[in-house]
Amino acid sequence: MRHTYAAPHMTNAPDLNAEFSLGEELDETEGWDDEDFESGLSDSWPDQPDPEDAGFDPTTGELDLAERHQLRRVASLRTELEDITEVEYRQLRLERVVLVGVWTEGSVEDAENSMAELALLAETAGSEVLDAIYQRRQSPDPATYVGRGKVDGLKEIVQATGADTVICDGELAPSQLRNLEDRLGVKVVDRTALILDIFAQHAKSREGQAQVELAQLSYMKQRLRGWGGNLSRQAGGRVAAGAGIGGRGPGETKIETDRRRINTKIAKLRRDLREMKGTRDTKRQERRRNHVPSVSIAGYTNAGKSSLLNRLTDAGVLVEDALFATLDPTTRRTTTADGRVYTMSDTVGFVRHLPHQLVEAFRSTLEEVADSDLILHVVDGSHPDPEGQLSAVREVFAEIGAADVPELVVINKADAADPMVVARLRQREPHSVVVSARTGEGIAEALRVVEGELPRPGVEFKALLPYERGDLINRLHQQGEITSMEHTGEGTVVVGRANEDLAGELAAYAV
Repeated sequence: MRHTYAAPHMTNAPDLNAEFSLGEELDETEGWDDEDFESGLSDSWPDQPDPEDAGFDPTTGELDLAERHQLRRVASLRTELEDITEVEYRQLRLERVVLVGVWTEGSVEDAENSMAELALLAETAGSEVLDAIYQRRQSPDPATYVGRGKVDGLKEIVQATGADTVICDGELAPSQLRNLEDRLGVKVVDRTALILDIFAQHAKSREGQAQVELAQLSYMKQRLRGWGGNLSRQAGGRVAAGAGIGGRGPGETKIETDRRRINTKIAKLRRDLREMKGTRDTKRQERRRNHVPSVSIAGYTNAGKSSLLNRLTDAGVLVEDALFATLDPTTRRTTTADGRVYTMSDTVGFVRHLPHQLVEAFRSTLEEVADSDLILHVVDGSHPDPEGQLSAVREVFAEIGAADVPELVVINKADAADPMVVARLRQREPHSVVVSARTGEGIAEALRVVEGELPRPGVEFKALLPYERGDLINRLHQQGEITSMEHTGEGTVVVGRANEDLAGELAAYAV
C-alpha cells in the first residue's frame, strides 16, 4: 500500500506567492545597528587594551601575567563525566579545603591575621576555602597537632562541607600528618608544603626551578610513605650477585630506595646550583670592579615590591595581587639625577615562618640582598599587622647575614592605608618614606632619599683633562661626582669625587 505524506501547516513559513520588495526588507533592518541592540554577548569583559590594536606594546610582565592566567579554574565541577562541555577543565578543578590553626601565643587578632594569611596562601595555590577553625593551646598536640576532641569536630566539618583537603597552619611532623589523615580520611597538607606548591607553580627560570625542587625534595625526604615490607627488594640467591650465605632474606624496602634516590637527586641539584651561583658571582664581581652601587628591594610578600620596581626603573616586570607572585629575581640598571649608574634588584617575598628548606635553597638568590649597598624594605601600609611584617622580614635578614646592610623602610600602598597606621609606622621607623606605587605618590621623594643613601666616591680630585680623554669624562659621569666643570684652551678642568681606581688614573692630570 502506498502512503502519502502530508506536510504540517507552518505558520512562520514565507508566502511564496507574495510579491517580494527589497526596499521593504531593508527598511525592517534599519535599526539593527543601534546601540540598544542586544547581541547576546557578555559585556563584562575587563577594560584592557586589545593586543590586536596597533601601537599596543605589552611589557614582559604583562605577557607573563597573561600566560599565568590563560588557564581558567572552575569551582563548580561535581563529577568528571557529568557534563561533556567541562572536560577541558578537568585538571583545573579547585580543591575544597578547610583551614586549621593552633594559637599558642599572642592575641586573638594575631591568630586571625595568621589564618587570613593562610587563606590567601590557599587561594593563591588554587583552592577554595570552605571553613577555618583554630584552637588555643599551650603547644600543638604531638600526635594530631590539634586536640583529639577538636579532631572529631574537624572530621564532622570535613564531612558536612565536602572538603577534600585540610591545611594546617604550621609545619607538621610526619607522624602528625599520618595520624590526621587516618582520623579524617582526607589529604592533610601543612603550611610548608603549601608554600612549596606555590613556588613550584611560579618558578620559571632554570635556577628557580632547581631551587624549588631542592626545597621540595628536602621536605619530602622525611615524609616518605610506602607499604612497608610488602614492596621490599629481596636480595637472595642469584639476585644477590654471588653474596651466598648471609645474603638472602628481606632486602631494602621501597621507602629506603626512594630515600636513597632523593639523596642522589639532592646532591645533583646542589652541584647544579653551585655552578649557577658562579655565574651570579661573576656578574656581581664585575659590578664591584666597576664600583656600581646596588639597591635591593625586599620585604613581605604582596607588599608591592615589583610595582615599586616598575615605578622606579620602568622595568615592566610581572605584577599580580597574589602571594609570591614574583619568584625569579630581576635586576635593572638605572641612573641617578646626576648621572651615576646603579642597579636595583627585585627579590622573592618573605612570609612569617618562612620554611627553612626555602631559605637554604634560595640562599644564593638571597645573597643579592646581603651584598647590596642599600635595602629598600617595603611594607604594606594597608595590612592589618604591618609591624609583624617588619619583624618577620628582619628575622630572615638576620638569617642570611643582611642585618648590617643600611635599610630604608618604604611604606607602600599609602592610597589604601589608614593615615593613623601610617603615622604610627613613621614614628616607629624614623628612617622611612611613604609611597604609593599605584598612584605614584611619594616616588620622587623615595628616589631622592635612595640617591642620597648610595655610597659616595671617597677621593676628592681636581684635574685638567685633555679633550681627547673624553672616556674619563664619561666614566666620571657614571661612577663619580662632578662638582664643577670648566672648558679651557688646554682642556677641561673638572672638580669632584671619584673612587680609588678612577682617582689613580686622574692623578696624572691633577692640577
